Amino acid sequence: MRLLPMFSSPLTAALVAVFFFFLAVLLQRRGLPSSSFLRPSSDPMAARTFILWLHGLGDSGPANEPIRTFFSAPEFKLSKWSFPSAPHSSVSCNYGAVMPSWFDIYEIPVTSESPKNESDVLKAVQNVHAIAAKEVDNGVNPENIFVCGFSQGGALTLASVLLYPRTLGGGAVFSGWVSLNSSIIERISPEAKKTPILWSHGMADRTVLFEAGQAGPPFLEQVGMSCEFKAYPNVGHSITTEELLHLQSWIKARLKSSS
Repeated sequence: MRLLPMFSSPLTAALVAVFFFFLAVLLQRRGLPSSSFLRPSSDPMAARTFILWLHGLGDSGPANEPIRTFFSAPEFKLSKWSFPSAPHSSVSCNYGAVMPSWFDIYEIPVTSESPKNESDVLKAVQNVHAIAAKEVDNGVNPENIFVCGFSQGGALTLASVLLYPRTLGGGAVFSGWVSLNSSIIERISPEAKKTPILWSHGMADRTVLFEAGQAGPPFLEQVGMSCEFKAYPNVGHSITTEELLHLQSWIKARLKSSS
């Protein structure tokens, strides 16, 4: 759409020039630079951000969409969110009941020694990578992509970030666990090892025990990755407002200017 008509005569051109002169004077009187409406913004807040949220067992993507209301800072004005839903499948720990599940879980509560269903997890990781790759193809800087998840979604978040071939903005694990065996370490790329991890876990969690969360930082240290681990006293298997507000600050500090 054309904002101004093409100049059809010297008189029209003169009138347009006069218009812009008075507009510049008006902007200066209001304390604005006269060329501010002509130059594209180089403000880092203009960076495009993609945030992928992975829900827990038996939940759904749409049910988690209110989470985005906690991200009210200007830096998130141009953020794109995705809240996919897991496919319905039989879950062993719930006696074979069919429900939304990213991968099969053998036992609840999950402990640091719980058996790992790595083949199922790796299939789910491929789907997460496909979502991220689509955003990269659309022009999003990989370092402005953040994968976040709760419980089973947190376990999938960790696996997806570890096995993604490029450096992402970050991975945020809430009440999750390590769902991969240590043999997977040799498959983690040097670029993936640069992705920062935030791990939040309630100390009163009776579904994914706190010990399962505590096993995360040593595993990541073995990988050679940095991890910020935050323990929340008296918090069970849930996400608190405090955790989400900290996530907002954590992501803000890692946003990159769009190229």
